[in-house]
Amino acid sequence: MLQNRRIYLPPLSLIGPGALNDLGEELKSLNYKKALFVTDKILVKLGVAQKVLDVVKSAKIEVVVFDDVHPNPTVKNVDHGLALLKENNCDFIITLGGGSPQDCGKAIGILATNGGKIGDYEGINLSKQKSLPLIAINTTAGTASEVTINYVITDEKRHIKMVMVDKNCLVSIAVNDPVLMLGKPAGLTAATGMDALTHAIETYVTKGAFGWSDALALEAIKLISQSLEIAVVDGQNLEARSKMAWGQFIAGQAFSNAGLGFVHSMAHQLGGMYDMPHGVANAILLPHVEKFNLPACAHKLKKVARAMGVGVLEMSDTQGANAAIEAIKALSKSVGIPSGLKEFNVKEEDFEEMAKNALADVCTGGNPREVTLEDTIAIYKAAM
Repeated sequence: MLQNRRIYLPPLSLIGPGALNDLGEELKSLNYKKALFVTDKILVKLGVAQKVLDVVKSAKIEVVVFDDVHPNPTVKNVDHGLALLKENNCDFIITLGGGSPQDCGKAIGILATNGGKIGDYEGINLSKQKSLPLIAINTTAGTASEVTINYVITDEKRHIKMVMVDKNCLVSIAVNDPVLMLGKPAGLTAATGMDALTHAIETYVTKGAFGWSDALALEAIKLISQSLEIAVVDGQNLEARSKMAWGQFIAGQAFSNAGLGFVHSMAHQLGGMYDMPHGVANAILLPHVEKFNLPACAHKLKKVARAMGVGVLEMSDTQGANAAIEAIKALSKSVGIPSGLKEFNVKEEDFEEMAKNALADVCTGGNPREVTLEDTIAIYKAAM
């Protein structure tokens, strides 16, 4: 039966090799005058930021650069960026990078039009006004923040990640040019790629999944499984980078409209408590959470295994689901993801606090199986 759905997507997405070059013409057709350019110091150092700035300036647009975004963007980052935007009377925002600059830019944009503090918007659709116009240029095949209605900001005082699901943060133009992804370090490629895989798998088994999101999620799982290891080993492989760009792009569209699950709820706590890279946290937790979820979604996990290239024709649903979990572990190992949380000095005495915060996380409601405090602590222990 056809379901009643609202599907949120950016009005325009530019995707494929050379997509950045099309942005200049789009900018010329708009009436924007001055951009706050949100990025990080690494992309400035690598010269990637300058490539984008050249395109933006060719459209006769002034630019104010804010390059102080932390890998897990903080409240302080957002406040500093907002102050710079106001001081310079910027009328729109351009973000360049992976999820960190994208999320920081979204937060700045929401505060610019809604006021208050960013913590006021933790939750679902709590802003009243559309963000200041946002143009998001992605440089990693991972978070898909450039196409989602989600953003995450770390509250450094409470040591938690605040998750905002807000239709008002959706960007005006999303750019996914795999040329900008060439040569990224193997570790970053692996972590962001496993983040994208987690998005696809979680949105496929989430309670909010529906036909459209299922189709996107399965195709994303297939593309990422085919191309991630190649992209990690050969960072200059444009075909692999293009497949990863497309895979993360459609996975982002799927989870933005269907939801995620408990992997993300638990991973957010590791990022908030230990400043752990989000993609790595997801990768370590993913097989353990899906093992817990197996009784509720074995038939879907079997299809995940098939999308990852496992022959499941003669398997039962349970056998196929276990094959999916093993395939996830194998891919994670092949791209160099650490085997457990111990490598990040995670302490068992923090499990209860993290578990309580995970249960309160906005992603928890989408998990296909109900989870308790004791279950959560047990999963953290298993992931050590």
